[in-house]
Amino acid sequence: MRYVSTRGQAPSIGFLEAVLAGLPPDGGLYVPERWPTFTPDEIAAFAGQPYAQVAATVIGKFVGDDLPAQDLRDLCDEAYASFAHAAVAPLKQLTPGRHLLELFHGPTLAFKDVAMQLLGRLYDHVLSRQSRVMTIICATSGDTGGAAVEAFRGRSHARIVALFPEGRISEVQRRFMTTATDSNVACVSILGSFDDCQAIVKQAFQDDQFRHAVDLSGVNSINWARIAAQTVYFFTAAVAL
Repeated sequence: MRYVSTRGQAPSIGFLEAVLAGLPPDGGLYVPERWPTFTPDEIAAFAGQPYAQVAATVIGKFVGDDLPAQDLRDLCDEAYASFAHAAVAPLKQLTPGRHLLELFHGPTLAFKDVAMQLLGRLYDHVLSRQSRVMTIICATSGDTGGAAVEAFRGRSHARIVALFPEGRISEVQRRFMTTATDSNVACVSILGSFDDCQAIVKQAFQDDQFRHAVDLSGVNSINWARIAAQTVYFFTAAVAL
């Protein structure tokens, strides 16, 4: 599986390289060169499987040969064991023909946990084998920062920096970020809006000298692994109906 930039000015790369890079050098976004497909029988087989098993299968289509299948399954098992509900994202029936997909059972009660809990472990797993320590930056209007801090706190091979607009997030969201005492966590309040935080992130990625000096990566939705991980609950919800 190869990944290309939406702007078409960067060479194609593998899944793990796209994840660690965050953004391509031409300022676009990494997307799959070709879209993986599932047969109706493959989808039907997900019924009754543990969420982590479905996740390993679905995400595995996007990973290709970049990561051994057992390694990915182990990471999924560990990531989703952190959720308070055994189904991870249970589908609850409200009334006949009306269902609700619950995405709040992660450590920070935000749907962002579904991807972040896996992403933190994936980064640490890959970087430990490369003897690298990366700086992960994210801009947040509340939920993303808390989920990112929780996922990356205490990791040996990643530092997490979360930027949030001062006074524009809830007290609960702020505490999820700023009460983490791990040495690899830094939270910075910005006098401005979320857009100002996002502008700082974009500026950091555009500064090649700075980007390489701190070995920068990003875990906002610019990172394809976030999208891949969040596709899983559409499959589990579909087969639960």
